[in-house]
Amino acid sequence: MKFLETDECFGCKPLFLFVRSFLIIFLVLKAAVSFSQVDLDKDTVSGLIEKAPAFSIYKDNYFIVGLPLSEKSNTYNSDAKFQFSFKQRLRNKPIALGAYLYFTYTQKSFWDIFRKSSPFAETNYNPGFLLIRPMFYENKLLGALSMTLEHESNGRDSIFSRSWNFLSVEYTHVFSHRLNAALKLRLPFMLSDNPNIADYVGYADGQLSWMVTDKKLYVDVGGRLGKNFNKGSLMTGISWKPFTRGNQYISFQWWHGYSESLIDYQKSISMVRVGLTFKPTFMRFY
Repeated sequence: MKFLETDECFGCKPLFLFVRSFLIIFLVLKAAVSFSQVDLDKDTVSGLIEKAPAFSIYKDNYFIVGLPLSEKSNTYNSDAKFQFSFKQRLRNKPIALGAYLYFTYTQKSFWDIFRKSSPFAETNYNPGFLLIRPMFYENKLLGALSMTLEHESNGRDSIFSRSWNFLSVEYTHVFSHRLNAALKLRLPFMLSDNPNIADYVGYADGQLSWMVTDKKLYVDVGGRLGKNFNKGSLMTGISWKPFTRGNQYISFQWWHGYSESLIDYQKSISMVRVGLTFKPTFMRFY
């Protein structure tokens, strides 16, 4: 039984509704906590960054298993998805204009664990260099401005090769210890193998992260906008920590739209998965 249609504009209406809802939520929250910076001054933030481990989690690290909503599930379209991601601070002090330099690496794999012999369907490799500068207003933390130079590919050749490069600029606004939002803009280049990939992956991202209860329950909503607003994706995640100590979360993730994997970036899907997640520090700029 099909829950959603899978024509060319699959995902248009939900993506439009998400963008509209995201903007409304962002504006309401912005009005509610306008200029209510967290109580961290410049010296405190610099100390937190420089005393933190140089090697640390970058994005969520997870192992989740699930099935599609857009078609009847079977052993070929149900899978496990896992990601590991880290960052390495390359200098303990700012290199210029108060910006810190990091090397970042994220690897995401799709594993057909329900098929005979459990083959890996796809793995995407994403190394990059990150420059990030904390921003302040009246010596109170406002957020962070970052620039990244990244490569992403699936490490394959011939007709299965997928790769692209992009330069991005991102601003993260820290509303409080429990709430932040980010906007990211991408400039793709060197797209000879798949020149239209950015139309589906997206030229702009929006991200809202909310710690609902202190270090216990998290909600993350992220959307990408592709060409003509009818491409892109929406990802919603809910993570709950069952234990007081540790960094293990039980997570639910819903992906809807294009480019979940590079090999099928032109295919729109809707997948729900649950599993285990290890999350980075909530204020991720350090």
